[in-house]
Amino acid sequence: YKKMKACVTPLPDVQNPSEVAGGAIKPFPSRLNAVPPKISNGLIPGVSSEAYQKDNKMWKKHVKAYSNVNKYLLTGRYRNIMDMNAGFGGFAAAIESPKSWVMNVVPTIAKIATLGAVYERGLIGIYHDWCEAFSTYPRTYDLIHASGLFTLYSNKCSMEDILLEMDRILRPEGAVIMRDDVDVLTKVNKLARGMRWNTKLVDHEDGPLVREKVLYAVKQYWVGGNQTAAS
Repeated sequence: YKKMKACVTPLPDVQNPSEVAGGAIKPFPSRLNAVPPKISNGLIPGVSSEAYQKDNKMWKKHVKAYSNVNKYLLTGRYRNIMDMNAGFGGFAAAIESPKSWVMNVVPTIAKIATLGAVYERGLIGIYHDWCEAFSTYPRTYDLIHASGLFTLYSNKCSMEDILLEMDRILRPEGAVIMRDDVDVLTKVNKLARGMRWNTKLVDHEDGPLVREKVLYAVKQYWVGGNQTAAS
């Protein structure tokens, strides 16, 4: 829904042969937590190195809290993972493991275009509008993470449509972790139970007075009743 423009953004000019156009990138895995050149060079408006480092620290804290509830999170059980509102890729960086990979999705309606920083961290990602279906097969992902997604799309498309798309791309017995305002997650919880997900609403790691909560869910494996298998 935007005018097409050149796919390749020219790198900034350099002053001498020893400089790296766009900024030097550290080898992996050091680059995973280093400040991306796009941020350190001020190429993402409104984002400083300090803000990035604060975001990075916050996601390590969130993931530690997640692992206290979902004991399988850091064990390698979930191989195909998606972050539906990835930001700078902090969630993916915090759970990085050679046993798994994370598709970092940056919503097209996000206030800041952060995909370039995601790439510079050595991660993969894509822009997508969650009012539309995601281009992947059903049951692709073992774990889906969604932080602030339903608030972001509250005036764009229905909560039910987003949840149904999540259900489509999530494998049976796959897990979902959702962070959002308590009022939003209360509605999501009701819909998720209607989809036969097992759910658990948990307080923010900083205590019950924080409005942001976390909803954990597991998609159940079920089939229609009163059916017999054909021999």
